[in-house]
Amino acid sequence: MRPSPIFLGILAVAVAGGFLAAYGDSTTLLGSRDPMFIAGVVLLVAGGWMTSLTLHEFGHAFVAFRGGDHEIAHKGYLSLDVRRYADPVLSFVLPLIFLLIGGIPLPGGAVWINRGALRNRATASWTSLAGPLSNLAVGAALCLATMLIPMAAGLFYAMSYLALLQMMTFLINILPVPGLDGWGALEPYLSPQARAFGARVRPWAPLVLFALFFLFRPVSDLLWTIAGHIYAPLGGNASAAFIGQSAFLFWH
Repeated sequence: MRPSPIFLGILAVAVAGGFLAAYGDSTTLLGSRDPMFIAGVVLLVAGGWMTSLTLHEFGHAFVAFRGGDHEIAHKGYLSLDVRRYADPVLSFVLPLIFLLIGGIPLPGGAVWINRGALRNRATASWTSLAGPLSNLAVGAALCLATMLIPMAAGLFYAMSYLALLQMMTFLINILPVPGLDGWGALEPYLSPQARAFGARVRPWAPLVLFALFFLFRPVSDLLWTIAGHIYAPLGGNASAAFIGQSAFLFWH
């Protein structure tokens, strides 16, 4: 499997952002802000999040392929090409805009899986869980990197915030809400009536959930608190993540 040029391009944007964040002046956050540092954080976090979103969908596709749905390969889902994961605008651009506006990492792409081809219910559950677990793995790797690799303060802040976003993405996706991966993991074990209910509300249930995030601050705060409890034991630095978030949402 060879990664698509688009995936490598998105990864390059994140790397370029890392250089800018590292060499920008991150000490001016309380006063005038250095455009180089701000631009670096935005590029690293946005590019890194898009990269992790691609890996999230690849995780679904890879487990489904190994679990019996061999049509996955013919659909191009194993190429790490973001264009293959549903509509690029609805699946990637809009979630990225919401991330930039409010800092909430909404689920993005979708991999269409023939669940009837999967070997058993356990395989179907792991197919759903593979995406969120990839976010958890990326977040853990970023935490480990910030702990073990000496780096400039600006890069440290940006990577810390990106790691925290991965924990939030993991948490949102495993919620047992129709349309999200948490529901997909439970669905094979539910009654026909419950699955039918899930199918009916799947198109709008995530929209209601995301509306709660934006309209009711306690809901958002609760999720960020839980994400922080996942983040800290993995070595995440909450103070650094807060500085990274402040730089990423610099207009707030």
